[in-house]
Amino acid sequence: MGAGPAGIYAADILDKSEAEVSVDLFERMPAPFGLIRYGVAPDHPRIKGIVTALHRVLDRPGIRLLGNIDYGTDIKLDDLREFYDAVIFATGAMSDRALEIPGVDLPGSYGAADFVSWYDGHPDVPRTWPLEATSVAVLGVGNVALDVARILAKTADELLTTDIPPNVYEGLKASPVTDVHVFGRRGPAQAKFTPLELRELDHSPNVEVIVYPEDIEFDEGSMAAIRGSKQVDMVVKTLQEWAIRDQGDRPKRLHLHFFHSPTEILGEDRVTGLRTERTELTGDGNVRGTGEFHDWDVQAVYRAVGYLSSPLAEVPFDHGTGTVPNKGGRVLDIDENQVPGVYVTGWIKRGPVGLIGHTKGDAAETIANLLADADSLPAPKQDDPDAILNFLAERSVPFTTWEGWGKLDAHERSLGEPHGRERVKVVERDEMVRVSRQ
Repeated sequence: MGAGPAGIYAADILDKSEAEVSVDLFERMPAPFGLIRYGVAPDHPRIKGIVTALHRVLDRPGIRLLGNIDYGTDIKLDDLREFYDAVIFATGAMSDRALEIPGVDLPGSYGAADFVSWYDGHPDVPRTWPLEATSVAVLGVGNVALDVARILAKTADELLTTDIPPNVYEGLKASPVTDVHVFGRRGPAQAKFTPLELRELDHSPNVEVIVYPEDIEFDEGSMAAIRGSKQVDMVVKTLQEWAIRDQGDRPKRLHLHFFHSPTEILGEDRVTGLRTERTELTGDGNVRGTGEFHDWDVQAVYRAVGYLSSPLAEVPFDHGTGTVPNKGGRVLDIDENQVPGVYVTGWIKRGPVGLIGHTKGDAAETIANLLADADSLPAPKQDDPDAILNFLAERSVPFTTWEGWGKLDAHERSLGEPHGRERVKVVERDEMVRVSRQ
């Protein structure tokens, strides 16, 4: 369940195993590729290029795509047991983790996941976004926070070479934003950016990236992190270089603030500001509050403090961790007993941390355990490969296929050709299904 990277990697490993196996990849969207299509910023063609490898997996005859099928609505676990020896959930994480501070529910306070879904053309979100602020705060110092800040700060014309839909281009073009402030509770050595993502901020000719010298501070815990990780060392060196350089005159500014912990989103009827508390290092890389507060004049706040998976019907779920309880990918019930024939991989298994490539390791562990269980798996009642197709037809579920994706892919590329773009993404679900099935 899930035809994003996690699900496709699992299918790949299964298909390459010595077991005689066929795999059906179910996907809630009419199109495959999950996070690559709907979670990666449009100006990251390098990451989107992972689709090429995933495409080769889905081209194999032993793997079948069934899209536009919503687990829990169109089909449930008991239904799947009728047709399959095992079910692997690879449903990812697309909701925002909560941030419990006053004012978080004010109009103008947004979750990063919703904004990412909007600019990536997700069919489930509205076609417009309220881009009315001139000064914006982004809370968080991970790659998603950088994506949100970069998309807000860039001019719309800089994104015209990407696959952004026309409604996203028009929305960003009308945005009056001049300043984007990114806030991190801890210091530069604790930031979760990757070096490449960080450096990409400075590539826009229209965006001045500003780091403040007073935010470049390290304790023994920070120095240990720098010595222990080449990635942390590269991030810190980049931030240090930016902190001492002269500021340029690019028309928009992207400010990176460290040692500022958000304590309240200000406003009565809507966001009018953000209050942060200055923090200080405690020696081990952690921080404590200093009692010094600062109010920032912003009209919108984007919370990029982490993603969260959603519960799945008929499947155990830990609401604290936002994951399905499991041991090595084997799903466990409330008594920590293995649920026969049910497995997880990717973010629903371990939480939304790490890069896309890390899901390969998740999939390898899960598939190894599934194959070890092969002789004890409950046999399905129906072994005809087309039985599931008949089941979906009887329920009037208009599913899409890999062949249908080829039609949609060609259609999106044809939309981009007159404008010199690789593709223009289709955002309406009905249109995606229609093109895929015509």
